Amino acid sequence: MPIDGEVHQIPSIPWVIRIGLLAAVTAAFAPAPASAQIYAWRDASGTLVLSDRELNTPTKIYEVPGAPAYRTTTAADERAVAVPRFDDLVLAHAQRHSLRPELVRAVIQVESGFNPLATSPKGAMGLMQLMPATARALGVRNPYDPEDNIRGGTRYLRLLLDKYDGNEQLALAAYNAGSGAVDRYGKVPPYRETRDYVRKVALKAGADSGSSAKLVIYKSIEIIEGRAVPRYSTQRPAAGTFEIVRR
Repeated sequence: MPIDGEVHQIPSIPWVIRIGLLAAVTAAFAPAPASAQIYAWRDASGTLVLSDRELNTPTKIYEVPGAPAYRTTTAADERAVAVPRFDDLVLAHAQRHSLRPELVRAVIQVESGFNPLATSPKGAMGLMQLMPATARALGVRNPYDPEDNIRGGTRYLRLLLDKYDGNEQLALAAYNAGSGAVDRYGKVPPYRETRDYVRKVALKAGADSGSSAKLVIYKSIEIIEGRAVPRYSTQRPAAGTFEIVRR
């Protein structure tokens, strides 16, 4: 769900138009398998475009009744609005801890598939899969409460990034395998699960796990005559959100 550049708070929407979700969005945010995904783009004018698939070709978009700042790739009726579930919490806490929102979304997607009631066989809990001891250390009282969980999870992610001087790969490896393992090896530990985890989160966050290539390609979305049109450039967009698709 690529959101980058300046963090924007999604405006509040009356609850009466939040009571339903588009079928595609429901599939992504109901308790669902880890493969569920939703993509969010903001164009240069501030309009948020939401889709259950990547926008790699010009795609027809639709207005959302009662929410003029939103567009979706699936037609909505007056009972439905494609506002990503928990996205207001993701944006608020990502901004608070100076995190990339797309990184937080990617961690949640890989950890729990956006299921706030997820519990792992090892006892990790909620959206960001906090272990009991970690949750207590972060002051999380109810790991199954989305706001409490995301608040604690983003703080933990910030602490790990600070510990590893902003290195996302090491921070993600520590999130998965623990700081002890990362410190012991001085790099991403040679555990298949951890390496797969780092790769999956980096991919979903719109970041390449490699750093040797010099070229950076930026993907942004422009709305033209009712279509969301992907644009690619070596220049960082001056406004709107973007994804780094190749380095």
